[in-house]
Amino acid sequence: MVKKMGRLGMITVIKGADELATGVAYRLHKCGLDVIMTETGSPLVVKRKVAFAEAVQDGTVTVEGINARLAGSMENALAMFDEGIIPVVIDPEARVVEELYPQIVVDARMAKRNLGTAIEDAPLVIGLGPGFEAGVDVHAVIETCRGSRLGRVIYRGGAIPNTGVPGDIEGCTVERMIKAPVEGVVINARSIGEAVKKGDIVATVGNTPVRSRITGIVRGMVREGVNVPKGTRIANIDPRKDIECDIISDRALSVAGGVLEAVFTFMANY
Repeated sequence: MVKKMGRLGMITVIKGADELATGVAYRLHKCGLDVIMTETGSPLVVKRKVAFAEAVQDGTVTVEGINARLAGSMENALAMFDEGIIPVVIDPEARVVEELYPQIVVDARMAKRNLGTAIEDAPLVIGLGPGFEAGVDVHAVIETCRGSRLGRVIYRGGAIPNTGVPGDIEGCTVERMIKAPVEGVVINARSIGEAVKKGDIVATVGNTPVRSRITGIVRGMVREGVNVPKGTRIANIDPRKDIECDIISDRALSVAGGVLEAVFTFMANY
């Protein structure tokens, strides 16, 4: 296949299309790179208002003025570059990397382990968060843990190991995350952007009600009707009163800034 070069002559494949991946895609697209995103056929995304993964179910989605669309073929995906649209392809194993051999690959799946990304996949390979070692399986790792190192580019070694505890927001960590207490179908009792109090029912899984552990805003929630295993994260409550659920988060933009630094450092020497 003949490669169709982007506005800067660079094609980037981003593995994953959830909120962090969307933040990366947003910033790279805004800076003139052409981006293709890969996803599974049934993404379990919580922060759906700011995730290009929603294109898998809805066909198209807009996040902060940037449009993404589900692509049925690689030819279709490449044609979207001329329209200024980010293509999303259903490609869980990211075979598009072998098909295109892009200039840049970003593994943004946040699996906390390497699912098969290799430093030979592209001239520049970047991994988000723990599970990657810069200089071994990727060229650079971006720190994703909240704190003073968030968004930093690591060229030797890896990110802070996964602690299993979300970052602190106004004194709340694990309380912000709502997980399925049992396996079953999710029925949402609340909507993204809605205010809840501690103890309010936000959803049911099977016949089991799931309550908020804090007072705040429903920042994210999985699609209603999905069947989830026990322990799956199904919602996120943000304790901040002024949070906007339809804009990319500060964390995602910080991580995206780190990716952007690595990309332009690479381009300066390409």
